[in-house]
Amino acid sequence: MKITILGTGYVGLTTGVALAYLGHDVCCLDTDERVIAQLQQGEPPLYEPHLREMLELSRSRLRFTTSYAEAVPEAEVVFVAVGTPPRPDGSPDLQFVRAAADTLGRNLGKGYTVVVNKSTVPIGSGKWARHVIEAAYFEVHGRDADGLVGVGSNPEFLRESTAVHDTLYPDRIVIGAADERVLERLKELYRPLIEQKFPAPEFLPRPEGLEQVTLIATDPASSELIKYAANAFLALKISYINEIGLLASKVGGNIQTVARGIGMDQRIGPRFLQPGLGWGGSCFGKDTSALLTTADEHGVSMPIVHATREMNGRMRVHVIEKLRGVYDSLERKRISLLGLVFKPDTDDLRDAPSLEIIRRLNDHGAKVTVHDPRGLERFRSGPLAASVTIAESAEALFEGADAVVLITEWREYLALDWAGLRAKMRGAVVVDGRNALKREEMEAAGYRYLRIP
Repeated sequence: MKITILGTGYVGLTTGVALAYLGHDVCCLDTDERVIAQLQQGEPPLYEPHLREMLELSRSRLRFTTSYAEAVPEAEVVFVAVGTPPRPDGSPDLQFVRAAADTLGRNLGKGYTVVVNKSTVPIGSGKWARHVIEAAYFEVHGRDADGLVGVGSNPEFLRESTAVHDTLYPDRIVIGAADERVLERLKELYRPLIEQKFPAPEFLPRPEGLEQVTLIATDPASSELIKYAANAFLALKISYINEIGLLASKVGGNIQTVARGIGMDQRIGPRFLQPGLGWGGSCFGKDTSALLTTADEHGVSMPIVHATREMNGRMRVHVIEKLRGVYDSLERKRISLLGLVFKPDTDDLRDAPSLEIIRRLNDHGAKVTVHDPRGLERFRSGPLAASVTIAESAEALFEGADAVVLITEWREYLALDWAGLRAKMRGAVVVDGRNALKREEMEAAGYRYLRIP
């Protein structure tokens, strides 16, 4: 099948590469000429495990372009996977979706094209997108686009750092469509994933026992709501265990044991019950905010989602409170942050807890040093880079530090010679923002070890 992907971010590029691997003819479009030039050279513009290898395996069925006239007319399915960043009021900014839909409509071919919203968009956006496409087509051609376009919703459930795995071996595939032709075409497109009959890449084997993937076919509004509701619930689990963690720290409980104890209940499950600094990244913050905006528009109160967001924000402040519990003042104290990105195995700084923590440390007059194995290049181009010292190695970050804060649980950080690095520090404080280090080992090495929460 001939596929076009509009947008080459995490979702668009991963989707395009995976569909090409499955045998489809895929054209990925982006308006950023620099990004397309990189991809044409076989260089992904972002870091995601296995993406480079998949790109190489799929190159014979992949094209990259900045031209809608080249990408759209022959496509049987067009995925819209452009960004929907939050506005100041928390609602999603749809300017990129509108621009993509408008230009797509102006370049529709003569055959029937299925347009799929892969971007996370407000509930009901499918009808709006169809109107934009058809209006643009009419403006160019002077006639209606009757029979030429169908619009559907196909939300993504990818986790950064495992996006390729999640695309090839999804928990479920959700399709929202009011038109049976849209549903049938997308079923055919996804048949290799549903039946799991494609040869698995050697570097990413198929999970044991996975023989079929569940397809959920529903109306567009339900499809869009599934995406928002799923992310809000996962965010809730993280915020909930952190709230329990704050209580555990007061009553003398071990939050990791508590999390394990409740996670073994099959009705709850262990995933997303890791106490620490909380969630970041491009999805949870944006999607919970958009969900609240939609609820407000319809007169629905969502106090649980409000509390989820509030609790997550408190964890970033909690780091400062922990440090101030040791030092009455952070003025001129050397505070070093191990990690910048919001989770390991990515280079994504969007809504990363590190950014808020840096801002607050700066406000307290601290001297901040940072390091990250993958995120430094993006961080250097951001507004906070000038306010900190960037360490070129994790070991250098310990030099003269009063406190070291583990922000991102990179494997190389956990494997550091913590006992040997203690001698480089001026102070002896370690704040474990991810509950990833062993208290006994830290204290034996001479550290004052503090956990979050």
